Amino acid sequence: MLMDRLQAMAVFVAVADEAGFAAAARRLNMSPPTVTRAVSDLEARLGTLLLHRSTRTVKLTEAGERYLGDCRRLLYEIDEADQHAAGIHATLRGQVSVTASVPFGRRVLMPVLFDLLDGHPDISISLMLIDRTVHLLDEGIDVAVRIGEMPDSALTAVRVGTVRRVLCASAEYLAERGRPSAPSDLSGHEIINNVSMSSGIDWTFHTAGTTESYRPASRLKVNKADAAVAAAIAGRGITRVYSHMVVAELGSGELEVVLEDYEPPPVPVHVVHKEPGQTSARVRAVVDHIVHGLRSSPALG
Repeated sequence: MLMDRLQAMAVFVAVADEAGFAAAARRLNMSPPTVTRAVSDLEARLGTLLLHRSTRTVKLTEAGERYLGDCRRLLYEIDEADQHAAGIHATLRGQVSVTASVPFGRRVLMPVLFDLLDGHPDISISLMLIDRTVHLLDEGIDVAVRIGEMPDSALTAVRVGTVRRVLCASAEYLAERGRPSAPSDLSGHEIINNVSMSSGIDWTFHTAGTTESYRPASRLKVNKADAAVAAAIAGRGITRVYSHMVVAELGSGELEVVLEDYEPPPVPVHVVHKEPGQTSARVRAVVDHIVHGLRSSPALG
C-alpha cells in the first residue's frame, strides 16, 4: 500500500541520515528489527540493494544515493502539502534546515539564527556547517548561504553583501618585520598560506587596472582559516583570509590589514533557496529573516 511505501521511504532516509539502523530506530522511536525489516522489504520490492551493511558501518550504494534524493523530495512535498492543508503557514512553525561554511556560520550566521529563534519559539533550525557546496535538493536542505559568484541554476539567490580577501598580520609582527607597501615586498616576509581559500594557491592583487598574481613561498601551510588566524595572532607571519573571519580580531587590534590598496574585488555573498513556487511560506519567512540579518551584519560590505 502507498502508506506502507511512504513509511518505508521515511525509515530508509532516517537510516541514511544516521548511518545506522540502531540510531535510526531511536530517532523514529521504533525497534531496530522493525527498521531493519522495513529497509529489507523496500529493497526486495525495488529489486536492488540500497545499503552496504557491515558490522560497523552502513553506507549507501550507488542506487541508494539516487533513491535517497528522490525520497527526500517526495517526503518534503508531502510534508508541505500536509502543512498547507492544516493552515500551518499562517504561523512560523516547524523545522528549517540551513547550511553555510564553517567559519561564516560560526562567526556571522549563528547570531542571526539566534535572533530568529528568540523571536519565533515555534521554529526550529537544523544548521549544517560544512566547507563544501551542498546540493539543496539531493541533501534535503532548505536554505544555504554561499560565498562567491553564483552559477546559473534552478535555485533562487538573493545577494546580501560582500566579503573581502584581506592580508593581515599581528601588530607585533609588523613592528618587528616592517609593513609591506607593495606585493613585491612579501618575498621578505613569513607567509602563513591558508590553502582553504577557494581561489587557489595564487594570491591575486589589483592596482591601476592591472591584475598581478603572487605565489607565496611559505614555511607554514594550513587547511583551515581559524588555524591561519591563530598563527597570525601568534606573530607567525602574514596570512590571507576572508574579511568576515577576522572582524573581531581587527576590531580588537590583534590583527591589522596590510596591502589594502591592492585587494582584489570583493566576493559576493548570497542566500540561496529553491524557486518560490517550490518553497513553503515557513522557509520563505526564514529566508527573509536571514537576508535582513546578514544585510545588517558589520561582517559584510
